[in-house]
This record gives sequence, structure tokens and C-alpha cells, in this order.
Amino acid sequence: MTGLQHAPAVLLERRGHVAIVTVNRPHRRNAINRTTADALAETFTALDADMSVRAIVFTGAGGTFSAGMDLRDFPVQGRPSVPGRGFAGFVQAPPRVPVVAAVEGWALGGGFEMVLACDLVVAANDARFGLPEVTRGLAARGGGAFRLPRRLPYALATELILTGEPIDAGRAAGCGLVNRLTPPGGALEAAVQLAQTVAANAPLAVTASVQVLRRSADWADDEAFTRQDEWFDPVFASADAAEGSRAFAERRVPLWAGR
Repeated sequence: MTGLQHAPAVLLERRGHVAIVTVNRPHRRNAINRTTADALAETFTALDADMSVRAIVFTGAGGTFSAGMDLRDFPVQGRPSVPGRGFAGFVQAPPRVPVVAAVEGWALGGGFEMVLACDLVVAANDARFGLPEVTRGLAARGGGAFRLPRRLPYALATELILTGEPIDAGRAAGCGLVNRLTPPGGALEAAVQLAQTVAANAPLAVTASVQVLRRSADWADDEAFTRQDEWFDPVFASADAAEGSRAFAERRVPLWAGR
């Protein structure tokens, strides 16, 4: 056994109000087994309870985002899905705050589905994304089959899902899947900068906005305004809303209280 195999499968770092969560299995291209999924679920649950966290960066160690499910560990550990949170302890129930994916190298299968569960994507320009499940007799059941058509044009999403062929970061960015491209090795720092920009804004407003963004895909127009009020009414009644107005009038940086 190497030192890498004894290292923690999930790393957590804090930079101010931004948390960085790293899948740390480079010897397996950051493939997810049940042990790693449980560790990720515990990490995200703890971050959800920490009100000082305003944004999260999700990445993989060693130049690869994630190769998806660890097929070598599957016969022993089973599918790396956590009840209530889904694959990798993440895709079914992302944290309450915005999550920025920092993608280097490959994001394949469940790894790509982890990216699709994030709110923003920063990728190195040589990164590649793919859902090869159909080539293995499987299906993209971690959200890829329904999330990808929401993020890419339908015809392209259908092609990727049914052929299993990957897409490069440049084309993904041109279609709107990737927010920012970087040189190889630069995705993490660019993602942290983007997360810090998000985290500098009013936390209640950001959290409510991301919840409406995630939930509203199937809202009909005649109900959308009413349903968004559940999230936005508390924002407009908050101390932060008053602080934002005062800071604007006084030409100063607002001091957010998160209430």
C-alpha cells in the first residue's frame, strides 16, 4: 500500500468564507467508492451547518476531477450512493450554498454528474467531460440524463448521453456549460476567485437565489412568482437588505450579518 492510499479520501480547506472540498484519490483518478461517498456526505453536512460558509469549491486532486464510480471497489462496497444525498453523497442534495466545480483533466460518468450538480463550472482548457455509461451497459442515473439537457442544447446532450463520447472544455464553454476557462493547472485558483466573488455578496440573498435557480426548472409561469416568494420574502425583510440600502446611500462596503 502506498502513502497515497493511506491519505484521507476527502480534504477540506477554508479560505475565509469559501470552503474547498477535494476528492483525494489520485491513484484511482479520484473515482468514488462508498467510503469516499460517506466522507463527502459528512463533509457537506458539516458545511451546511456552518453559517460562516458562503460558497464551496469542489475539485479533485492530481490533475483529474473524477473518473466516476470506482468499479474495482464496487463488488465489495456496493454503489457509492448515500441515502438522501445520492451518488458521491452529493448529486441528489447539493449544499445550501453555491458550489463551484474546479475541473482539471477528466470528469467522466459520475464525475461529470458531480459537475452537473454544481452551480458554476471553472475548467482547464484541456479538461474533458463525458457520460460513457451506455458503453458499459449502464445508464447515467446520477442526474446526468436529466441535468445535461438543461445545461446543453438538447441535440448535443442527447448525442453525449447516447454515444458515450466526451466533449472538450472549449466546446462545453461555447455551449454555456463552463463559466470560465483557464490554462492547465489554473482551474482551482480561478474557481476560488469566482467563489470569493459570490461569497462577498449578501449570504441570505445568495442562498435564496441559488435555491430558486435549482428548483425552478419545472415551475410554470403562473406559479413561479408565488413559489419564489417563499425564498425571497425573508430576504427583503432581512437586516442585510436594510444594510445593503444604507451602504449604497453612504457609498461604503456593506457589512453582512446573515440575518
